[in-house]
Amino acid sequence: MMPELKQLCAIVVKAAREELLPRFHSRLPAQAGAHGEIKHDGSVVTEADTALQQRLQTELKSHWPQYALLGEEMPLEQQQALRKKHGAGLWCLDPLDGSTNFAAGIPFFAVSLALLQDGVPVLGIVYDPLRDECFSAQQGQGAWLDDAPLTVAPRHISLSRSVAVVDFKRLSAPLAASLARKPPYLSQRNFGSVALEWCWLAAGRFDVYLHGGQKQWDYAAGSLILTEAGGHAETLQGGEVFNPSGQPSSVVAALDGPLFKEWKSWLRAVQQG
Repeated sequence: MMPELKQLCAIVVKAAREELLPRFHSRLPAQAGAHGEIKHDGSVVTEADTALQQRLQTELKSHWPQYALLGEEMPLEQQQALRKKHGAGLWCLDPLDGSTNFAAGIPFFAVSLALLQDGVPVLGIVYDPLRDECFSAQQGQGAWLDDAPLTVAPRHISLSRSVAVVDFKRLSAPLAASLARKPPYLSQRNFGSVALEWCWLAAGRFDVYLHGGQKQWDYAAGSLILTEAGGHAETLQGGEVFNPSGQPSSVVAALDGPLFKEWKSWLRAVQQG
């Protein structure tokens, strides 16, 4: 039986409040960096990451023992084995998306949880414990912010008037240089929590999005929330965002169809030289 979304939200919200908030508020920003370790990919992992992953793994298993859990803080070999063995039902968890922000005392991070079936997200939750906002979605049923339906409102603006969130670090050097030299949008931001960025786009807090090399737990819940809310997303190459193999995807997204088309057209022209 499919997990009930409200019950799932309640589990995630309670665990995040109890595991993340006390750790975040008990440290001084100047000291917070000492509590994080650098992983092989350059990202930060903290005590809070592992504590919340362990807690959610235990609680999810107690309610839905038929699903295994794929967590960001697992060894790569274990992740690959789980994908092969549990393709029909697998939790995909990032216990602390925005660990670098968390460790530095920057108040922008979230918990991201999705249920994958055959590699495709069918349920997604992203919870921001500092703002107490829970974004959620179910495949074919829509998206919500807390208890209210979340629906994208068309912007009716051109790309030149849009606010963009762009992560330059994982883009190709020529594309990043073109964006820096002659940006096609009005203004650009980068917040440091991929899952929450997807949700802020769905909520209309910016207009267009570009991020290279997102991993499965980065986009699984957030991209489902955006598309169920009526937003648009593809890989930079024009394919489906969802990748059952777990390989990283470079993604492009926008609030509405016309803006998405203009954004993709600009990116395509730059890449084709």
